[in-house]
Amino acid sequence: MTHWEKGNQPSTAVSFLTVITKPVLRGPAIRCIASILRNFFFLQHRAILRPGRIPVSEVEHPLDEGIPFIPRWVDIYQDFSPFWIRIVGFLLHRYRRRALAPVKDFINSMNRIYSVAAEVYAKNLSTTRRPFYIRNPQFLLIHLLDPHLMCIPSIHVMVMIFSYTHFREILRSFGDESSLAAEINEVCSGAVRITEAILYVKQHSVNCVAASMYTMSRFDPGLFPPVEAEAFVSRLFVEPEGFPADDGARIREHIITLYRYFMDRSRPDEPWDAPLLDFLRERRK
Repeated sequence: MTHWEKGNQPSTAVSFLTVITKPVLRGPAIRCIASILRNFFFLQHRAILRPGRIPVSEVEHPLDEGIPFIPRWVDIYQDFSPFWIRIVGFLLHRYRRRALAPVKDFINSMNRIYSVAAEVYAKNLSTTRRPFYIRNPQFLLIHLLDPHLMCIPSIHVMVMIFSYTHFREILRSFGDESSLAAEINEVCSGAVRITEAILYVKQHSVNCVAASMYTMSRFDPGLFPPVEAEAFVSRLFVEPEGFPADDGARIREHIITLYRYFMDRSRPDEPWDAPLLDFLRERRK
């Protein structure tokens, strides 16, 4: 399995319909959608209409140049939202009423993830050099909807980390961590695959991955402590496409080193986003 492939759980459409037809989940789902629209799309497009009000930083790293632009990875990249929706569908299909409370928490937490990321975006936007490629209609949609000003922290990476760690935690709470170990591994592999995809389609930098990992360690230290961050990074670019395995090792080393840098500069008497804002301030246009 490569990315929690369709067919091994309820489809995205069925999963979504299952959620909105459950009264206990409908409200959290609507609030989550509103949070996504407000904290990602509206905030970003408002910044385009009012240039200069929020500073913008360039957050690329030289290692990004060695990662090739591979357009066909866009299919995996665009599975970002359907991926976690299918996870919710799997839980509801398998556990029925038992899953309602943990799924509600899952959706509420997804809402908060967007709000937490927006705390940084509202103070300092960030971008990378993204090729203008529209031969594939999927990229045309990306260019139209995403002005590419919210790179640090990466919502994509944050959601992937939350999805696999929370999925594993829910199965653990049901006593099924061992019996469903294959499913947990598939979901983790999917999260890794989508994280790689965001770099292959040039939506983010390797720096964004480290910043997002730091954000998730502050968002939920119990689910994503440093040891889990190390494990997650160890799975990235193990078999890279279009560049040498040695470069994959260098990318992993850079990501975990930058993650540790952010963690080391995090102080209990300072806002959680201080290390990220310092990093962004040094890279303003």
